[in-house]
Amino acid sequence: MTAGVRTGRDTSLRGLFAPKSIALVGATDKSGWSLSTYQNLLTQGFTGSVHLVNPRSPEVHGQKACKSLTDIGEPVDLAFVMVPTPAVLDVLREGARLGIRNYVILTAGFGETGPEGRRREEELHSFVREQGLNVLGPNGNGYVNAAASITPYGLAITQPPPAGPVSVVLQSGALASAVLTFMHARNVGLALLTSMGNEMSLSVTDVIDHLVDDPATEVIALFLETVRHPDEFARVARRAAEAGKPIVALKIGASRLASRTAQAHTGALVGDDRVVDAAFRQLGVIRAHSLEELVLTAGLLARTGPLPGGRIGVVTPSGGACEIIADRAEQEGLEIPPFAPETTARLKEAVPDFATVQNPLDVTGYVLVDRTLLPRALDTVAADPGIDAVLALVDLPRVPPADPEAARAYFGAFAEAIRRTDKPVVVSGNVLTDVTETGRGLQAETGFPHVAGGIDHTMKALGAAVGWSRSLPDVLRTQPPAPAPAAVTIGQPGEVWTEHRAARLLADHGVPVVPSTLTADEDEAVAAAERVGYPVVLKAAAEGLQHKSDIGGVRLDLDGPDAVRDAFREVRDTLRHHGHGAAAPVLVQPQRSGGTELLVGIVRDPTWGLTLAVALGGIWVEILADSALRLLPVTPADVRSALGELRGARLLDGARGTEPADLDAVAEAVVRIGELARSLGPRLESLEVNPLLVRGSRVEALDALVTWA
Repeated sequence: MTAGVRTGRDTSLRGLFAPKSIALVGATDKSGWSLSTYQNLLTQGFTGSVHLVNPRSPEVHGQKACKSLTDIGEPVDLAFVMVPTPAVLDVLREGARLGIRNYVILTAGFGETGPEGRRREEELHSFVREQGLNVLGPNGNGYVNAAASITPYGLAITQPPPAGPVSVVLQSGALASAVLTFMHARNVGLALLTSMGNEMSLSVTDVIDHLVDDPATEVIALFLETVRHPDEFARVARRAAEAGKPIVALKIGASRLASRTAQAHTGALVGDDRVVDAAFRQLGVIRAHSLEELVLTAGLLARTGPLPGGRIGVVTPSGGACEIIADRAEQEGLEIPPFAPETTARLKEAVPDFATVQNPLDVTGYVLVDRTLLPRALDTVAADPGIDAVLALVDLPRVPPADPEAARAYFGAFAEAIRRTDKPVVVSGNVLTDVTETGRGLQAETGFPHVAGGIDHTMKALGAAVGWSRSLPDVLRTQPPAPAPAAVTIGQPGEVWTEHRAARLLADHGVPVVPSTLTADEDEAVAAAERVGYPVVLKAAAEGLQHKSDIGGVRLDLDGPDAVRDAFREVRDTLRHHGHGAAAPVLVQPQRSGGTELLVGIVRDPTWGLTLAVALGGIWVEILADSALRLLPVTPADVRSALGELRGARLLDGARGTEPADLDAVAEAVVRIGELARSLGPRLESLEVNPLLVRGSRVEALDALVTWA
């Protein structure tokens, strides 16, 4: 059984993350891990029982220690295991006999160390699975449940973030403390942070599943080295979307896919990282690219929730900041629309005569004279009917203000103005700095909201939040994929099906394909040309020949029998020259002209499975390297959306007087290609149609390639 499949254990993780009694097994004064874990529990507010277990020392950390779990003599909800690697299984065996269901294993030396470690981990996992235990780790630091003040965590927590709505799941022990520190620095509230370790039993998806149902969690932030169980990940991501809980993920890892599918153009367009982008987009997961971005985006979303749109009203006391915000808004796909006439009129009455009333609004440095100016401007901008959300630029003080009462009044008035509006208000500082104790105190006293960060990080997070909000309806409409059709064709391992054989496969499954005839001599080629009508195309069709254009194996615009005979001989000579024999067949097709050429390619990603790429085809594949990706299966709406992402999408709209493409017909053909790929079973490595010619409502595959793993 793999982690993430719930059979054989209690699926609830409440006992793991909210224990009333904890045993630290292997507690010792010789270990900093042990001391840190014990002190965390004592100093971070845990009110339950903490038992220290050490068979050799009657006293540990200044407290009485028990020799074993059995000697505790009372129920234990969670065992935090720090014993040497060979002793871990014995601890779990004893605990299971006593009815202890939940464990954190800090001990390393398992699957991460090599064959012997993997053997130990498999033995341990077998027992855990048999007993139905909940085990976090091994080789993990534990967790910090800030919402409940429960902190069985192996590293010292020196500056805990405040309790709040963001939960963090990390496939990295070393980065957990850095995330805690940064959350504290930016005053981002934490519900639960979990360091996963080896994910022997419990996986990231198990914890996400728990957090979707956790009332303390409003946003889920992930640091991922890998997605171990993509089907489970997709399921829990959809659950999170249904619950209105955003998932923000920092996924690391380099591409290995392109080199494995180099025989198809698609391999150059699809890489592991781009597939992750496509998967996350389809599942409504927001992608972050740094720890700072991860935390700040999660913090902003915890403040705003779903946003009604991307029309932003900006209120600042700085003209320079207005220009930065305007530039960054355009880069993030946000709109800063003109104010409505009534808004402009009201603002002109409020701001100094020397201020320019426009969006973004600079109320000027007059805020130092009139401390009510910025809050009053925010009231007015928030009331504008063409604004979806407001961005206000306000820095929290870093040192005690000279006039504390005036500062409290100012921030209190601002907080009250924000509470009055029914629109989301995002507060940003000018630059990214730590929130000091002075700033925290003012926020606590006045109810002033979360400050997202500096301008750059705030705009990035705001763009992500708007994008997620826009995509949510599509994510919620998307049903889990139906099972793949039964396999209909199985190629031989390593086999490559070139144009004629691949085209026949496409045609047999309802994909429109250009008529073609395989010919063995000049007379057959001329007869075939006469049947389809001139002009025609001749193509080399030797078995296994993948890139016939590269060797001169294609002849175009043949307008009569003599041209066909000459071309046939030339193609045969080319094939012979490249070692394909004197009797290699030649394909005859009608010449197609005009229209737009697309590439439709499908490759098998090692994690996410069959992945569709659409791109401009023919020579544009290499020149533009412009593609849009989707995981299979796809709907016609998915295909149309993907086509719309291409830089050359306007070519399909009938640019410069050309015939517009029938996008419904294109989408239908691409969906059929995708369904065919799904039906071909796990041996399919790639399927590529290049080009798929689109001319009005005529959609035809002109060339195809199928590769079997």
